[in-house]
Amino acid sequence: MKGCTPRTGGRWCIVAGCTIGLIFSTGPLIQFSFGVFIKPVSEAFHADRGRVSLALLAALCVCGVLTPFVGHLVDRFGVRRIGAPVIALFAISIGLIGLASKSIWLYIGFYGLAGIFSAGQTPLIYAKAITAAFDSKRGLALGIALSGVGLGTALVPRLAQKFISALGWRHAYLALGAVTLAVALPALLFFVRDGPVASRSIARDIVVQGLTGSEALRSRLFWKLAAAFFLVAMVLAGVMAHVVPMMTDRGVPVQTAALALSSAGIALIVGRLIAGYALDLVFAPYVALFFFALPLFGIGILLTSSSVASSVLAAILIGISLGAEVDLIAYLQSRYFGLRRFGEIYGYLLAIFMVGSGVGPFAMGVAYAYFGSYAPALAGFGVCLACACAGMLALPSYAFGNDERTATASIAT
Repeated sequence: MKGCTPRTGGRWCIVAGCTIGLIFSTGPLIQFSFGVFIKPVSEAFHADRGRVSLALLAALCVCGVLTPFVGHLVDRFGVRRIGAPVIALFAISIGLIGLASKSIWLYIGFYGLAGIFSAGQTPLIYAKAITAAFDSKRGLALGIALSGVGLGTALVPRLAQKFISALGWRHAYLALGAVTLAVALPALLFFVRDGPVASRSIARDIVVQGLTGSEALRSRLFWKLAAAFFLVAMVLAGVMAHVVPMMTDRGVPVQTAALALSSAGIALIVGRLIAGYALDLVFAPYVALFFFALPLFGIGILLTSSSVASSVLAAILIGISLGAEVDLIAYLQSRYFGLRRFGEIYGYLLAIFMVGSGVGPFAMGVAYAYFGSYAPALAGFGVCLACACAGMLALPSYAFGNDERTATASIAT
């Protein structure tokens, strides 16, 4: 886009494009809209919720495995050259899920196929563009850009429910794929730019600083971060994937339950903006501690109350935390490992995060199938969040501060 230049606020054009692209990204399409499909798909295939949830597990695990590879390609070839074709294939694969008409295993297989291409429509490619363009306002820029996931979480489940009501669940997938192709691909092509748009001399100094992928993987700090974000992803994704059937089991109309999920999406936007603003002002692990503790209250509400109002409040509390975790991964990584191999290292962390996002819904589905209740899984999830909070308190000072050009610290050992 010719107008996106440094003189015309080109960096913020990148933010706008990232925000739009993320509305129809992996989270809203694969993960957060899944809840509105669980019941109709279960009824169509006469399968329990645990088996249906295998589809989400398959998609997110495949996505997680391939995300580091995508990160490596983005580091080497750039955001646009990798992102554009993969987004197109991702949109097509979403539509193909609707062709699974005879077998639950075919449905699971099509979700796995979508998971392959969803690795290119995670926040990775967008966070890569943002962190390359911003330093002093990096947290705010990430918060604004990644709020697109919140917009998608608010919009896509309700859109999917309307498509299901009007067209049936199979054609709903076709419609979602078409909308993704029409919105996300142009956003990337017309707004998002590769590499820094700031001063080129400064940009070169920033990009070369940091650990390599192998150095990060040998760091104990990397695995502390990975463990904490795996637990958080498992909990938040697990609860959000089942919040619609959880509420409808209590007699709440499906439209109201979908509205609760949309409320969580709006809360996600708020959480993402607050987290992004706070990250530029407060030590990031403290910000993470706050947002990891909030869903504990949401889980407590779900365990102790069954009213519509309390369920919506719980979804909002969990949604606020959902609005912070991906921002935190990108920001913490840039401050602890630098930008030298941002895409690759972010890919590793996001891969672990995505696997946790797949395990959570599956664990919730299995718990419901075995106990006839979500309560045991919710109680276990509370313990997981407490462990993640403890992990944030153990993090050290930044290795790469607000000016990576002067950073010399190493955390590889």
